[in-house]
Amino acid sequence: MTTPLDVRDLCRRLGVARGRPIELYEYPIEVPGPFGLWFKLRNRDAIFFQQESVRWHQDHIILHELGHLLGDHPSDTGVVDTATSAIRQNPPAGLDWDEGGDDVARRRRSCYESRFEREAELHATIIQEWGSVLTAPPESTEEPEVARISQSLSHHQGWR
Repeated sequence: MTTPLDVRDLCRRLGVARGRPIELYEYPIEVPGPFGLWFKLRNRDAIFFQQESVRWHQDHIILHELGHLLGDHPSDTGVVDTATSAIRQNPPAGLDWDEGGDDVARRRRSCYESRFEREAELHATIIQEWGSVLTAPPESTEEPEVARISQSLSHHQGWR
């Protein structure tokens, strides 16, 4: 049975709801370094995540960066970051750095020393945990009482 949460679909839907697309980029981020980065461009957001990781960890990285985005956390562009330099020097097709100018707002996922990093990590953990414990509703049964109890205990409409 699969969980109802698809992180990539969540980003797509959130982008549509905000009127500001969220683009996801699987990227070979240098290790050691940040696991993910969020760039706030002029008309869209770009989230980069470590391509050399397993899917559940990639999802967690994306959700962490969404935590920064949703929390409207300030940029940490003053921090020297080789990952940002590497992405700027070798951007994925379709990513235009000129769209944001030299002052592109950015957050990186690497440590949890700041309040913003802890908030973003909490957002990611809660969303991923909810998505992993909720499963699709049980198959219908012929017994009305059992069906009614099952339905009331397995309400998943918020995830669909």
